[in-house]
Amino acid sequence: MRDDDTTTPAANLAMRQAGADADAAHKPRRKASIRASNETHLLACAEAVFAERGFEGASTAQIAERAGLPKANLHYYFPTKLALYWRVLDDVFEEWNAAADTFDASDDPVEAIGGYVRAKMALSRRRPLGSKVWANEIISGATHMQDILLKRVKPWMESRVTLIERWIAEGVLAPVEPRTLLYMIWATTQHYADFEAQIRALSGKRALSAASFDATTDEVVRMILRASGARSPDSRDRSA
Repeated sequence: MRDDDTTTPAANLAMRQAGADADAAHKPRRKASIRASNETHLLACAEAVFAERGFEGASTAQIAERAGLPKANLHYYFPTKLALYWRVLDDVFEEWNAAADTFDASDDPVEAIGGYVRAKMALSRRRPLGSKVWANEIISGATHMQDILLKRVKPWMESRVTLIERWIAEGVLAPVEPRTLLYMIWATTQHYADFEAQIRALSGKRALSAASFDATTDEVVRMILRASGARSPDSRDRSA
């Protein structure tokens, strides 16, 4: 020990203990981060396989192979194929639900509906496989997602129906049938994910460029706003 080193054995012990405590505190966070990363990777691979093959045609072996992991590793995170499938469907719904935040952020139907359409179009471009998994499940009878439809989608829709009916009563929306309007938005925006191959074939392009997709989004927004007769409350006040 150097002459100027005044650190006592007790102090050294305390420092070592503090370091050990810090490492122990970091371990759960590191472990949670690794788990989240692995789950994200597995979900992306599962989404791709389910989109290609549907629930019945997909297997956990195929998903594990796509992920580059042993099947046992997949089952460590998701014990059954159904549990993995539900998680994919739930994740898709959560993103679509977040896209509808525009209804809560603005009481202007032009901003709320237009923003919702833009968000849904963006999701169709960014996450087309998730939309295809959802569509395939619905087309197959929605056997595995009745809970999501009845306990989550339906309450969400009813709250938007109430808002749309209020806008109609206030004169800032045409007297449209609210559910039909929502179905039209879903069908139009999700078309660009679910029928991507058809769009490519008919347009003669490999895929819509970012600029083309943005222009298409603008046109879809304009058409839906015109069809719904949406106008801002300020414009109603000026015309009164």
